[in-house]
Order: sequence, then structure tokens, then C-alpha cells
Amino acid sequence: MRQFAIALLLILVARPARCGDIFVNNVQGDDRNTGRISNPEGAGSGPIATISKALRIANKGDRIIISNTGVPYRESLSIQGGRNSGWDSYPFTIQGNGAILDGRATVPVDAWKHVQEDVYCFAPIYKTYQQLYLEDRPAKRVDLNSRDELDRLKPLEWSLVDGMIFFRTEETRGPGSYSLTFSARRTGITLYEVRHIQIMDLTVQGFQLDGINAHSNCSDTQLIAITSRGNGRSGVSVGGASRVMLAKSLLGDNGTVQLRGEGFSKTTVIDSTLLENPAPATFIDDAQIQIDGKEVKSLPEPQTAGIPRPLTPPGAPASPLRR
Repeated sequence: MRQFAIALLLILVARPARCGDIFVNNVQGDDRNTGRISNPEGAGSGPIATISKALRIANKGDRIIISNTGVPYRESLSIQGGRNSGWDSYPFTIQGNGAILDGRATVPVDAWKHVQEDVYCFAPIYKTYQQLYLEDRPAKRVDLNSRDELDRLKPLEWSLVDGMIFFRTEETRGPGSYSLTFSARRTGITLYEVRHIQIMDLTVQGFQLDGINAHSNCSDTQLIAITSRGNGRSGVSVGGASRVMLAKSLLGDNGTVQLRGEGFSKTTVIDSTLLENPAPATFIDDAQIQIDGKEVKSLPEPQTAGIPRPLTPPGAPASPLRR
């Protein structure tokens, strides 16, 4: 009986329990608050303002609940290590509630320089894998090899040449008359050495590199009901020895590929849509990608402008992204 009691005690001590919820609200919140209740009540009680602060104060197995205020969260997130991990029974969870994580900034009007005719240019912070948004949607991009080809641009089209964004306006209009934004932050969410984590119901858009990057050694990582769109390189990138499940999600309008896998990683895609607009659905470099039970095969492809051309599984959807 004594041995049974000791064994039961050890089981109870070892059993994980969720530490608690952290509430984030970028309209009503304050990073000086505790974040442990959803509504402001004064004297430090109430939600915090940024997801980054929530990640810094979170403990293993916590749940971060993001309020969808209608105002995008303009920050980059780094999720790493034991404190941002969970247990098999209690995953570390980020509940997005349909909120938007946005990496864009407005192009200053005085940053535009006239080049020729109706073509203008400006120098973004990051010189590769850029995106230009027109009226809150990715503008149509044209791949040009040099500035000598700028006359190929039609009104409201853009290109990235020599690290500069070139944009052709409509006749008699200047670039300052449009709402133009560009990718000013590198990656939306970077995951590194995390275990048992869920990110749910979140839109990630407008980042210079990837919407979500499971960089290395991420196991039992679940991305559920994610929309990752309009990012400079990819919607989701999985690398190292990471194991990621992407379910009920939508990737589209990303610059070079929608989903990329590299290293010894494995990505399992379930009931999701990877739109080939404007780039292919997948790129694989020694990794594994399985879509609805079928493994995507990698075949040699030519390179374009120094960037490996992504690979696409047969029969992938090719309609434009609409949300």
C-alpha cells in the first residue's frame, strides 16, 4: 500500500497542468498589465498590448488569447525554447481569433523618385523577397531582368530590380495618390526548438521573408486555420529537423512559393489550400511534404534569377487568393 501511494504521488507530481491564459488586445491593452484577465480593470489588471510581451511572460503550457480588434498586430514574433513549449496533453497555444499579424509599412511619399514616364522607384529596407501592396492587396508583380526593361511595366504593376521597387502609375497620377505599402518586417512568426505547440485562427501577411518559419527542431507543431498570404518569399517554411502539421489553412499570393521544406523536415498538410498565385505551391530541398496522404515528389528544375524555382504537385489549385 505504501509503495502504491508513493507511485501515485509521483504520477500526480509529474502530471502537467496548464499554467493559465494570457490575454492580448492591441486597442485596450497595456504591456504594463498582468495580462491575466481579458478586460481592463485598472491598477495593472487587464490585457497586454503586444503578442511579443505575452511570449516573454508565458510559461510552459500557457495559452495566449489574441483579441481580434480589427486593427492588425504590427510585430514579428519569436517563439522558442521550453517556456514557449507545452506537453502532449497541454500544448502551448496561440489562439488568434481571426486577428491579423501584419509586416507592412507605408511607403513615404517623399521616398519615391521619378525614373521615366510614369515609372517611379524607392529603396525598401530589405532588398530581396519584397512585396508591394496596392490598396491593401498585393499589386501585380512583373519579373524584369534589368532597368532596361522598365517599359514592360503596365499601369499599377511593379518589379524588384537591383534592390529597388519600381512602380508604374496611371497616367497623370503620382505614387502619392495611392495607398502603397511594402514589407518592412522580416518574418511573421519564427519557431525554434519548441515542442507541442498550436497556432490557430491567425492571418499572417506582408512580411519580407516568410509568414511562418519553423526554423529548426520544432516537434509536434500544429498550424490550424492559418491564412498566410502576400509574404515576400513563402507563406510557410519548414526547415532543420522540424515536424509540422498544416491543417485547414490557406496559403497564397506569396512571392516565390506557398509552402517550402528544406533540410530533414517533414510537413504534413491536411485539408488545406495552396494557391499557385503568383508562385508555385511547394518547393522541396531534401525535405518531405505530404499533402492529404500523398507525398510530393521533388524533380530537378531550372533556376530563375538566381532563385531555385519552386516545385508544384500535379493537380494543385491555381485560382487567385480571395479572402
